[in-house]
Amino acid sequence: MNAAIREDVPMSEFTSWRVGGRAQRLVEPRDRSALVRVLRSLAPSEPVYFVGLGSNLLVRDGGIRGTVVVLRKGLSKMERLDDETVRIEAGVACAQIARRALQWKLAGADFFAGIPGTLGGALAMNAGAFGDETWRHVLAIEWISRSGDIERLNARAFQVSYRQVPVPPGQGFLSADLTFKPDPAVTRQGIRELLARRAATQPLDLPNSGSVFMNPPGDHAARLIESCGLKGYRIGDAEVSVKHANFIVNRGKARARDIEALIRHVHDTVAARTGIDLATEVRIIGEPGHDE
Repeated sequence: MNAAIREDVPMSEFTSWRVGGRAQRLVEPRDRSALVRVLRSLAPSEPVYFVGLGSNLLVRDGGIRGTVVVLRKGLSKMERLDDETVRIEAGVACAQIARRALQWKLAGADFFAGIPGTLGGALAMNAGAFGDETWRHVLAIEWISRSGDIERLNARAFQVSYRQVPVPPGQGFLSADLTFKPDPAVTRQGIRELLARRAATQPLDLPNSGSVFMNPPGDHAARLIESCGLKGYRIGDAEVSVKHANFIVNRGKARARDIEALIRHVHDTVAARTGIDLATEVRIIGEPGHDE
């Protein structure tokens, strides 16, 4: 079926934190047809998890019961539909979208260079960077149901908000039609400036998942965390970054349990000292380890 299902696969190879237990089953379909066949071959009760670059994902040490579908290799097409519209498949890295829009002389896609994931993940959480966010540019999407049925929907069918998109369990994004403004004068300078800003403010030299917490209304999670003196706080090899307080980095041998415990500690400390209940951006899935 052009998508061999592997068993007992370490998820540390598929997450940007480089931690996580083993997936019971994992598949990397070569295209959407293979994906349809995989989904229809599984028992209806089988849990399915869609993963891109694993950059917003914490897999617990006990691993995942069910099947993980990794889209970053198979769903990688990009095409220009007209002067303002492009169709991008869910496995395309956001940084690639920024570069291709530049080649197409389309303005407004620079912010994608600051999102460390795939378009599928960006759609699932309305990811954003540098003052812009994904769904401001979405015209329509294609997604696939747990049973392997593909549906196309207008963006207006979704009630999208800051870092939140209501998606029924088992649904996975396949592609999106995005709109940008044609601009023959667009240059690489905008992307260079954003990437330089990102490198100067984020701990890109260590495994991380990007921002851990959503910004509360009228404030920034990083400011609140730093105000509580949590920069550099560690549990095992999981550390609140000294470069950006809303990042948790893996100093080398962190376990998922260390990262999750640190997330809880940061949340509880900020809540106790400021009264603000920070919500996580990171998706946490899987089973606790046997020693937890």
